Amino acid sequence: MTATIDIQLSSPVNLRDLGGTAIEGGIMREGLAVRADDLSVITETDAAALVERGLTAVIDLRSTFEVSMTGRGPLASQPVAYHHLPLLADIGEGMAGRGPAAFTHEAMGHSYVRMVDGAASQLATALTIMSLSPGATAFHCAAGRDRTGVLAALLLVSLGATDDEIVADYSRTEQNMAAIQKRIRPMMGAMLAQFGFDIDEMTAFAESKEPMAVSMRILLDGLRERHGDPLSPLRAAGLGDETIARLRARALAA
Repeated sequence: MTATIDIQLSSPVNLRDLGGTAIEGGIMREGLAVRADDLSVITETDAAALVERGLTAVIDLRSTFEVSMTGRGPLASQPVAYHHLPLLADIGEGMAGRGPAAFTHEAMGHSYVRMVDGAASQLATALTIMSLSPGATAFHCAAGRDRTGVLAALLLVSLGATDDEIVADYSRTEQNMAAIQKRIRPMMGAMLAQFGFDIDEMTAFAESKEPMAVSMRILLDGLRERHGDPLSPLRAAGLGDETIARLRARALAA
């Protein structure tokens, strides 16, 4: 049964264009890829503003259950292509038997490695969409941190960014965590309650003094330990050199 929530439209608090990141061959331009927290509950004004700034595609990384709770939101009425590519097929199954200890920064990093192996096809498709979209592509989950962070990392890997650049981008979310939790609390609280979890317990790890960077370092190191090339799972799922070449050309285009 789908949870009932009071949907409150609000401006995103963890949205940023990846333009300005140092990549192989130069600096990534703005207007290619935008990472964000939940875009399904943004205001009509924010939706129109994103389109005016060049948004042409949205990649929704949330589970089917999450999408059923809020739908596409105001962007559904805008001329924007929508792609649902869930990186976790079933939130409830993924959380079964897990307690707060499973949500430390270290544990999350290891879960990111498993996510890449389990959702390589979706991630490869997401990069292909970004390489072909005529304008900017925005991708989001709920908080814009974990699933969104994994896709952002692999995009930057494909563009030749260094680990330090990738970790720096990921870590920028840390300063936004209080605002993120406040914004997504109505939806996440209702969803977690469906599976018998308390939102305060499950989000306590975000207040840890351990730096968030730990999670991303574990992802990048873990993929290399398992596969050598961090993109190997995506290549096996269909990501080709031509797609990477298109992404790099678009990222450096004037």
